[in-house]
Order: sequence, then C-alpha cells, then structure tokens
Amino acid sequence: MNRILVVNVNWLGDVVFSLPIFKALKTAYPNASITCLAVPRVKEVLESNPYIDHIVIYDEEGNNRSLFGKIKLIARLRCLKFDAAFLLHRSFTRALLIFLAGIPQRVGYDTKKRGFLLTHRVDPLPKGYHRWEVYRHVVESYGIRVNGHPGELQVDSRAGEEVGRLLEKEGIRPDDFLIVINAGGNWDLKRWPKENFTVLIDRLIREFNAKVILSGGLKDRGLVGEIAAAGEISTIVWAGQTSLKQLLALLKKAHLVISADSGPLHLAAGLGTPVIGLFGPTRPEITGPRPQGPSIVIQKDVGCNREPCYYLSCPDNVCMKSITVDEVMDAVRQLRG
Repeated sequence: MNRILVVNVNWLGDVVFSLPIFKALKTAYPNASITCLAVPRVKEVLESNPYIDHIVIYDEEGNNRSLFGKIKLIARLRCLKFDAAFLLHRSFTRALLIFLAGIPQRVGYDTKKRGFLLTHRVDPLPKGYHRWEVYRHVVESYGIRVNGHPGELQVDSRAGEEVGRLLEKEGIRPDDFLIVINAGGNWDLKRWPKENFTVLIDRLIREFNAKVILSGGLKDRGLVGEIAAAGEISTIVWAGQTSLKQLLALLKKAHLVISADSGPLHLAAGLGTPVIGLFGPTRPEITGPRPQGPSIVIQKDVGCNREPCYYLSCPDNVCMKSITVDEVMDAVRQLRG
C-alpha cells in the first residue's frame, strides 16, 4: 500500500492511546504515506508524532458540518487516492464519508449498522478492554502487529524554547521541583474538589519547595483562578495561556504532573513525565495512563456499582471526594523518592 488513511477519534487522551498504530503502519509499510483524518482540537498532538506524514481536518462542527462541506471533504479524500482506511472512530457518518471517497479497503468495527460500508468488518471486543487495545484491534485484525509500547510524542523545538523563556520569566530554574497540576476535566464528575487542590498546592510548596503551575484551557480559567486565589501561597496560573504544543513542552519539562482522567494526564504519561492520576467515575483499566515513566493512579472503592460511570447528575460525586490530600501527598513522596 502506498497511501493509508487512519480515521481517528476525537479526544486528546484517546488520540494518545491511538499513536502506536501509526508506528505499526509505518513499520509494516515503510514507503507508504500515512495520513490521519481528525478533528481540529487534536491536530497539534498528531503533528507531534513522527510517524504521521499528513493530517486532514474533519471540522464536523464548522467547515464540514453542512452537506456541501462534507461533499468537499469527500472530493478531497478522493483526490488523495488512498489504498486503505482504518476507522478507529465508530461513527456511521465517518464510515459513509470513507465509503463515498471510494477508498478500496475500509477496515473498522461492525457497529451502528455500518457494516455494509466496510470491506473488512471487525467484531467489537468485549467490554473491559483498555481503549488503546480497542484501537489496536482494528489494525491487528488486518494482520498488522501493534506492539504494547505507548505512542511517541515529540516536543516542538520552538515551543520548547518559548516555554523555557516563560519559565525563566516566572523565576523557575531547571533544578527547581516543577509540578504541573491540571484541575479541569471535560466533565465535572471527573474533577477533584477545588478546595483539595488549594490545600494540596500549599502543602507541596511548603514540604518540597515546589514550583507549581496550574495549567488548563480557556474554559478552566475560572476554576483555576478560584483555586489559586484561595491559597495561602502564590501559585502560577497558565490556564488558557498556552497552545497545545506549548503545553506539551511544559509537561515534558515538569518533574511531576497531577491530573484527573483528562488529556493532559495522558499527554504527560506519553512524554515520560512522572504522573499521578486521580480517578473517580472512570476506570483506570479502560482509560488509565499508559506511561513511559513512573506513575501512580489513585482511586477509591466507594461501593458504587455504576463504575465506569456516566451518571452526570450524580448528587455528591463521592468517588472523587473520597480521595484525600494526604493520599496524594504520599504518592508525591513515592515518586519524589
């Protein structure tokens, strides 16, 4: 095969889980051009993987939302003359787009009544498999071996220099114990209480003389601002102030990252930075980090039979509240040595 398309998933953490697939495809077909079809928000992460040659954006909420926008995308895919497409995403719409693009080999899960759009139908794995295994299974069903190592992420050199200057401006030296905390999450139930973060940060600074940076996106600025304002010791807030490539550079420079089950946790794990993952409604067995470096996952058994849980109207979020500051501090001490 000369031209291969991978139809990727939508969320940062899941994209990190998918990255070993690209190395496997490049190993199996070293002369092939590997292209990834993905939504805009994950583009910079894909650009940080050395085995992806091209990225085609599927802006399902913008330029490609209308029928005309989808027709333009189909026409573009037709012009690229792919030999095969591996669909990690399970949507019917994406399978239809690939079918209409005339790609000869179309490999994906036989779900959502889309099997007739595929040339190679893959039976879904039983529940309980890690997400990376779910994505790997699509490619391995075609006879391509995917190894068990996390995907490779490379930090953009310019972003690394920019973050280095920003850290210097904040008075942070290379030998300082730099901790990045991601307090946000794509839904509220995965968030540790903000009061706990405030107490944790004060203790980290006092016990370890740590330099703490609160990261996050624009949507996290309110939450992060409240955490920083409530602390007794000044904290550095970078939420909403970095690009995704700069965030990767920051996570690489950090000595430790503390986060709930969210994109930054998996990015840091993929970069080899030590991580502490705070898990509540989701299961580490399914969406836990696949680290290249040291990691600790904290999750409490609270007797809830909903795990993994998408009960968004949960009245008390007891699974996250049950994780104590002392437990997180113990995990920091273990990783700090």
